[in-house]
Amino acid sequence: SISAQWTPSAFQQNGSTSSLSPGETWEENKLFADMGEATLFLGALDSIFLFSYAVGLYISGVIGDRFNLRYVLSFGLCGSAVTEFVFGTLTEWLQFYNVYFYCFLWVINGLLQSTVWPCVVAIMGNWFGKSGRGFVFGLWSACASVGNILGAFLASSVLKYGYEYAFLVTSVVQFAGGVVVFFGLLTSPKEIGEFIFLQKQVTVLMTRDTDSQRPLISDDEDELCDEYSIQQRDEEPEPQPKAIGFLQAFCLPGVIPYSLAYACLKLVNYSFFFWLPFYLSKNFGWKEVQADRLSVWYDVGGIVGGTVQGLISDLLGKRAPVLAISLLLAMGALVGYSHSPNNQLVNGALLATTGFLIGGPSNMISSAISADLGRQEALQNSQEALATVTGIVDGTGSIGAAGGQYLVSLIESKLGWMCVFYFFIIMVG
Repeated sequence: SISAQWTPSAFQQNGSTSSLSPGETWEENKLFADMGEATLFLGALDSIFLFSYAVGLYISGVIGDRFNLRYVLSFGLCGSAVTEFVFGTLTEWLQFYNVYFYCFLWVINGLLQSTVWPCVVAIMGNWFGKSGRGFVFGLWSACASVGNILGAFLASSVLKYGYEYAFLVTSVVQFAGGVVVFFGLLTSPKEIGEFIFLQKQVTVLMTRDTDSQRPLISDDEDELCDEYSIQQRDEEPEPQPKAIGFLQAFCLPGVIPYSLAYACLKLVNYSFFFWLPFYLSKNFGWKEVQADRLSVWYDVGGIVGGTVQGLISDLLGKRAPVLAISLLLAMGALVGYSHSPNNQLVNGALLATTGFLIGGPSNMISSAISADLGRQEALQNSQEALATVTGIVDGTGSIGAAGGQYLVSLIESKLGWMCVFYFFIIMVG
C-alpha cells in the first residue's frame, strides 16, 4: 500500500520542498525527465517486487519447514522494515537517488516479505485442525485486505509532511510487529508444554496436560500424532518430524492444480487491486478520491466471501465444490460488472458481489486449502510440509499476478477495457 501512495512526482521531484537547500530548484534535482518516465519506473518496480516475491516464496516455504517459524517470520518482518526505511526514508535524508539502488532494494524487499505468508499459514495450520479450518482461515485471511486499508491510511496521514515519512511510519510499525512476533508468538500448541518444562515444572505435568498441547480446533489428523503413552514420552523425547523436499511437496496430490488455479485467480485479484481506481476514474469520469473509496467494496466482498464460503466448506466437508460454484457465478458477475451503469451505488453493489465470488475463493486457496494440502495423508510421517506447500501455491499465484499486470496494460491499450474483462472471465473459468 505504500507503493500506491508514492506518486510519480515523488520520483520526478525527489521529495518535498523541505529537502531542498535555499536557491535549489526542482530542475536541479530531477531523477527522471518527465512524469511518463517516472510512471514507467513505478510499473517496473511493481513487476520487480512481484517476481522477486514469487521466487522468494518457493525458497521461504522450504526454509520455514526446516527452521523455527518464529525466527524466520520475525527476520522477514524486521528485515523488510529496515529495507523499506532505507528505500524511502534514508535515501531522502541523505539526498541519494539512484535507479539501480532502488531496484536492488525492492528485490531484497520482495525476498524478505516472501517469508511471511508461508510461515503464518503454517502456524495457523498448527493451531487449527481441518474441521474448522475453512471458517477460521477464511476470517483470518481478511488480514491482507484490512492491512491494505490500514497501510494506506497510515501512509496518507503523514504524506503531507513528505513521502519519506510515509515510509518511516509504516516501517516502524512493521519492525515493532516483528519484535512482538519474536518475543511473544507460540508457533504450535506443543510449545505450551515446552514452556512448562523450561519453567522446571514436573515432567508429568507436561505429559498429562495433553489438552493444552492440542490444536484449538482438533480433528483426526491431529489425534493421529497423540496416540502414544505417557510412559513413552517420559522415557524418550518426541522425535522431530522430517521436513519434506520441494519436489516431493510439488508432486503431492492437489498441489499442482490448485497452484495453477491460484495463478489465474491471483492475476484477476491483483488486477482489480492495481487497476480498479484507474478504470473507475477513466471510464466513468469520477474523481480519484471517489474511485479510491468505491474500490474498497471489492475488498469488503472478498473478506465476507472468504469467511462465508469457508464456513460452508467446513459444513460440507469439501472445499472444491464450493469454489467451483463460486467461480462459475463469478464469470456471470464479471459480465454484469463490465456493463455497469454510471451509478456509484449500483457499481459498488456489483463490485462487492464480484469480490465475494472471486476474492473468497482466492483467500481460501491461499490459506485453508494450502493448509489442507500441507497436512494430507500422503505425507505419512512427515508433518513439516505446511510452509513448503503454501510457498509453492502462493509463489505460483504471484508469478501469474506479475505477468498479468503487463497483459492487462497491453490488452487495454490495444483492444480496450471490455476485452480486459473478457480476459478476466477466461482466467476465472
